[in-house]
Amino acid sequence: MGTGGWILSARIKLPVFAVFILLSSEYSDLQPRSKIPDPKFPISKIHSILLMSRSALRVKICGITTADQAIAISQLGITTLGFICVQASPRWIEPEQIGAIAQALTPTPNRHRIGVFAQPSLETLAQTVRQGQLTGIQLHGDESLALAEAVRDRFPELELIKACRIREAADLELAQQFSATVDRLLLDAYHPTLLGGTGHSLDWKLLQTFAPPVPWLLAGGLTPDNVIEALSQVQPGGIDLSSGVEQSPGLKDLAQVQRLCHNLRTVAEIC
Repeated sequence: MGTGGWILSARIKLPVFAVFILLSSEYSDLQPRSKIPDPKFPISKIHSILLMSRSALRVKICGITTADQAIAISQLGITTLGFICVQASPRWIEPEQIGAIAQALTPTPNRHRIGVFAQPSLETLAQTVRQGQLTGIQLHGDESLALAEAVRDRFPELELIKACRIREAADLELAQQFSATVDRLLLDAYHPTLLGGTGHSLDWKLLQTFAPPVPWLLAGGLTPDNVIEALSQVQPGGIDLSSGVEQSPGLKDLAQVQRLCHNLRTVAEIC
């Protein structure tokens, strides 16, 4: 047993109210009610509790470069696709190619197409949004709050995500300053020279008390093998993967994406 109203079982922290709900349902037909047996929780029960205590988990696959992979990933039930609009990245894709992928995705509605930028000009954003038919902008560089506010004012109809690279608690405080401006935060692992796609993980324990007033995504070194462990330690509204489901930069491993979805659906609804 843990403290502070949480139960720790199979390395997953569970709120007591969720355990109570499960037990009440599990033994509602027993008489007398005062003699509820002591259950032995298999992992399937723990997954059920985690599912009840978590709303639908948003999954974003980033660094997509081809229409066939975008379609295949969408057909797995993933609704958010990321396109790298930073030319220095090995996953960079031209705006016209993003637009062609958007057209190919037309039969699959309600798919979010997020362009990932690093300290862009408003003119670059406007051109890329138009040509790429983007539904959202992710700022993944060292953008100032003033730039984020300018992007918000220029593109009020688009989803705006601010990515922050985290290496210490102070970085979480800096991330919070964007909460009033953006729709969503994204926490990624810090790297001294690379902006993302490094395969490096964050210190998840550092994020356990992170509770901004806007939804947030967990990124950084996530894979089908470690994602459940990550979600047992932190409570993001979604996750973002790139290198963790790749054969090489820009080429996704669809079998890994499928395995990711399978693993996630044991503990959460995904969207």
